[in-house]
Amino acid sequence: MNSTRRSFIKQTALASAGATILPKYSFGMGKTKEKLKVGLIGVGLRGTNHLQNLLLRKDVLVTAICDTDPERIELATSLIVDNGDQKPKVFGQDENDYKNLLALNDVEAVIIATPWLWHTLMAKDAMIAGKYTGLEVSAANTMEECWDLVNTHEQTGSHLMILENVNYRRDVMAVLNMVRQNIFGELVHFRCGYQHDLREVKFNDGKQPYGGGVEFGEKAISEAKWRTQNSLLRNADVYPTHGVGPIAAMCNINRGNRFLSLTSTASKGIGLHNYIVKNGGENHPNAKLKFKQGDVITTVIETANGETIIVTHDCNLPRPYSLGFRVQGANGLWEVDGNRIYIEGESEPHEWDIADEWLQKYDHPLWEKFGEFAEGSGHGGMDFFVLNAFVESAKLKVVPPMDAYDAAAWSAITPLSELSIANNGEPQDFPDFTRGNWIKRKPYNWMKSDF
Repeated sequence: MNSTRRSFIKQTALASAGATILPKYSFGMGKTKEKLKVGLIGVGLRGTNHLQNLLLRKDVLVTAICDTDPERIELATSLIVDNGDQKPKVFGQDENDYKNLLALNDVEAVIIATPWLWHTLMAKDAMIAGKYTGLEVSAANTMEECWDLVNTHEQTGSHLMILENVNYRRDVMAVLNMVRQNIFGELVHFRCGYQHDLREVKFNDGKQPYGGGVEFGEKAISEAKWRTQNSLLRNADVYPTHGVGPIAAMCNINRGNRFLSLTSTASKGIGLHNYIVKNGGENHPNAKLKFKQGDVITTVIETANGETIIVTHDCNLPRPYSLGFRVQGANGLWEVDGNRIYIEGESEPHEWDIADEWLQKYDHPLWEKFGEFAEGSGHGGMDFFVLNAFVESAKLKVVPPMDAYDAAAWSAITPLSELSIANNGEPQDFPDFTRGNWIKRKPYNWMKSDF
């Protein structure tokens, strides 16, 4: 097994978004005879990564793609044809052409990887069309959109899976295994977030996707074309799910537990302005803009079962990447920064253990089984697992591991944090998106070894 030859730190670091050439996956072929027919809405960098991983599977056929950028359509079409598959049906004549993709009978499932403001609208339309829907993060921007996802799922019976890949990160899944085996004891406190220097994602020169200039909006390409506008206009944690998704799984949110309330505060916002001045000069038009988003946004969530969760959004200042995980219980804790664990009665008193041995000992069954296939799939391997869970769930037409209620609860952090910050840290109550059913819903079996 590859994991025995490498440290978990290296395995769980950010990897290239591109997929390497691997043998075709044959997973689940005994469960269904027909290939799952998948359509892709959005084939930018993220959508193309999903496409590359889909093309490695024997149980999937990509039948349609949609994007308003002709260059991305050309690239995606070439990947499909070069893979030996039939040329897909193509959509993208205008922003609403995705609806024609959803009308196709030979699309059973869709993956939506478009700019954030389209996520909920497209997911609603996909569920109404009866498609098994995979939605990139974050799933919703407003509280109304969060409810739209839940209401549409309940009205149509169509399933939605939020494609949160960090739930499948190797160290995170090993710690989840430890949580399920009660190694940390009764859970008390968590920390997580999105701490990632995104300045070269939020600005570019209009020619390359990362850096090279200080443009955004219409003068930029890729994520800078749309993502940076959120930092200009919103003072909120606009990207909470990478951190909170794995924590929600550990403490069974929406399944015997739920988020009750949060408070949020924001620091001043100087990082993006300083970047513009440094790389474009103080006379650049963008240097005159006032970015509303604070550089460090701190949210504290309380749960029905009494745990607290600190969620940090820190993307506008220079810093190394970290999701800042901490999982703490009555018997010990794990902290990703420092790669350390302490378990009372096992560790030397008042001394940290290096986490690697613990994480290898409790390596998740999914990683033990599929680790060699996962490597090279993108983001340290976790892209394989999230896509595998989506495909297998869609083939079986079952409730996915991360469903519409999760998409709503996790994404609700954005509008609630915005309200709390605007009201000087005033507590904000989470809606109960399950309408009381969280009390009787059983936790998802995250310890399965198939998907």
